[in-house]
Amino acid sequence: MTNEPPKGLKANLPKSYLSDPVSDELFYKSCTKPAWERLLFALCFFHYLVQERRNFSPLGWNIPYEFNESDLQISVRQLLMSLTEYETVPYEAINYLTGECNYGGRVTDDWDRRTLRNLLSQFYNPLVVTDDAFKLSNCAEYGIPPMSGHVNVLKHIKDLPLLQSPQVFGIHENGDITRQLAETRPFFDSILKTQEKAIGSGGGGGGGVAKTSDELVTEVANDIQRKMPQPFAVDTVLEKFPVNYRESMSTVLVQEMIRYNRLLNVVLASLANVRKAIKGSVLMSAELEGTAKCMLISKVPTSWAAKSYPSLKPLGGYVNDLITRLRFLQMWFEEGAPVVFWLSGFYFTQSFITAMLQNFARRYTVPIDELGLDFELVLDPSVLDHRPSDSVFVNGIFMEGALIDSETELLPESHPKVLFSSIPATVNITPKVQRADGISYEAYRCPMYKTSARRGVLSTTEHSTNYVIALRLPSTVPEKHWVLRGSHTC
Repeated sequence: MTNEPPKGLKANLPKSYLSDPVSDELFYKSCTKPAWERLLFALCFFHYLVQERRNFSPLGWNIPYEFNESDLQISVRQLLMSLTEYETVPYEAINYLTGECNYGGRVTDDWDRRTLRNLLSQFYNPLVVTDDAFKLSNCAEYGIPPMSGHVNVLKHIKDLPLLQSPQVFGIHENGDITRQLAETRPFFDSILKTQEKAIGSGGGGGGGVAKTSDELVTEVANDIQRKMPQPFAVDTVLEKFPVNYRESMSTVLVQEMIRYNRLLNVVLASLANVRKAIKGSVLMSAELEGTAKCMLISKVPTSWAAKSYPSLKPLGGYVNDLITRLRFLQMWFEEGAPVVFWLSGFYFTQSFITAMLQNFARRYTVPIDELGLDFELVLDPSVLDHRPSDSVFVNGIFMEGALIDSETELLPESHPKVLFSSIPATVNITPKVQRADGISYEAYRCPMYKTSARRGVLSTTEHSTNYVIALRLPSTVPEKHWVLRGSHTC
């Protein structure tokens, strides 16, 4: 038996007040300080928000965490203890206990931890206690109850709107579309699984269904085989681009070709074996059968995905994207390093970024760990005639949760009903020596991911393997605004 958290503000907040320990009248009235009831309501509101943000994944959280009632209960008890033992509210202490220990103890992604800290700072701050008109969100309806006591608080909750705008969570209105897409995706996944079972149960007899499926798989395999180039001749590439201490990009090209060769070998071998298995030349193993089923429903086979770069595309889009990536590397080999690099075309994007930092660090003899990255739009086409010496020009970057204005180079809000927008110009990424006094302009430290899913395997750096770098984007509003928006590039 499981007890899942209720959905919606009206269902969630009353439960917090009708459950232990808040429901215990002796406990509730054990603190007479005005800050107690106001901070308690803010904490319960926060508890609701962190749970409901999961529905906006990945705008809400990179990883959907299982926050539950035990997190709220321990935070409530610690809040009461802190208010009882100290004359003034220890905001730093309760922020740390709640944000880093109780709720933060479940958070494994470093960028999610930043979101949690910024979200909690809205509810654990002096204005919650001192400002009677304080609002808990950007929506005017959500404030602190004007009167104390269980009954008055529950009445205040009852008067709140039935439906909540994404703005309550700090997310743009487009978040509703993201939430609806996330809710319908399991339904379509179930349909595809049903189709897989129907296909799997149709083989072996003399009927026409299995034969038609076999013909379709063969046709798809032949089409992909015809489009795919042969693996790169790495030895030839090494002769033209030998290892060079001053030019790490040559190493990047060779390493990328080796990675894509591994993927190509798996793809070409599985295509050949699937066709042989259909003809009866080899045994139809479970892996080959799974590959055939994936081809029928336009899904990337599991054996390919295991050796592949992260991708959310269906089979047709994946194959076209792979071919485009291979052509990008082939042109690099034939014509030399391009002036503008296609950032989305790298198998392991981090190696490209590291190579750029290595070139800069070796040229100017500075420690590589003291370098940061600046981001600038290239609005003058004449600049793109030659490669820059200290930076790189890149394209193929998209943004979710915000836009980049090509004139002001600042971050405005997303257009209604537009989830993703391409950055409207070539981008110049420049290594800069980081200084202790920070930067002179308001900026948002924007994470970049390989795919919009953001989720990946947690690495030793406390970042997802889907994570690439963080870009500093100029902004006229505080960074917290874009953090809660879930804004990112990919």
